[in-house]
Amino acid sequence: MIEDRNFDDLAEKFAKNIYGTTKGQIRQTVVWQDLSRILAMLSDKGTLTVLDAGGGIGQLSQKIAVLGHQVTLCDLSHEMLLLAEQDVTKNGLSQHYRFIHSPVQEIANHLTEQVDIVMFHAVMEWLADPKAALELLMEQVKPGGVISVMFYNHHGLMFKNLICGNLTHIEEGMPHRKRFKLQPQRGLMPDDVYQWIESAGFTLLGKTGVRTFHDYMQRTRIGEYTEEQLLAMEQRLCRQEPYLSLGRYIHVYAQKPLDA
Repeated sequence: MIEDRNFDDLAEKFAKNIYGTTKGQIRQTVVWQDLSRILAMLSDKGTLTVLDAGGGIGQLSQKIAVLGHQVTLCDLSHEMLLLAEQDVTKNGLSQHYRFIHSPVQEIANHLTEQVDIVMFHAVMEWLADPKAALELLMEQVKPGGVISVMFYNHHGLMFKNLICGNLTHIEEGMPHRKRFKLQPQRGLMPDDVYQWIESAGFTLLGKTGVRTFHDYMQRTRIGEYTEEQLLAMEQRLCRQEPYLSLGRYIHVYAQKPLDA
């Protein structure tokens, strides 16, 4: 039985593993390129309102706040929210933030109006009903606004198991292994996510593979490369097929019609 995951028990470890690694650097870099495009698209609107739904410690939304925009960050985990508040305060961005202890499915109860941008990153794969949560969040986007969604990719999970020889695990349906506490409970089919977004009337603007090859590299270094080369190659391949669709995560962003 898949249930919504609360990270109160692993908040600090989760934050460190996500943001304090090469994996985190790749994720931050390629997704920020997309967010920069979104911000440029909406630049005529002045100060933007942003909802960081299930936002963790808000690494990317803080980059948006630095530009003067207003962020509401909600999270199911009280411990994660405390870490976010500490980090935001340390970075002098408190005046740009509002923190809400709430599951993403109940965020409408805490908003008085729709927002320009909804960020929904690396949350759906931890939810019992990701489609319903996404649909609720799309309702919070203003007409002309944008939703930014990053999700754990089923194809990336499948490919990783294939090259590791975990064929029995694949044949068993790749059930979640509880000993891997920071591995998401499931991967989502990209075409399903795209269809959910388009069915709500949104127009897909872009897709990016997040870690298209890094996670498949052998742990014992064989080739010659630098960390700079690694990051540059990820940026080079992340929006090209077939690499995009092999990303461990996929970031997709879409615009709500003005007449919605």
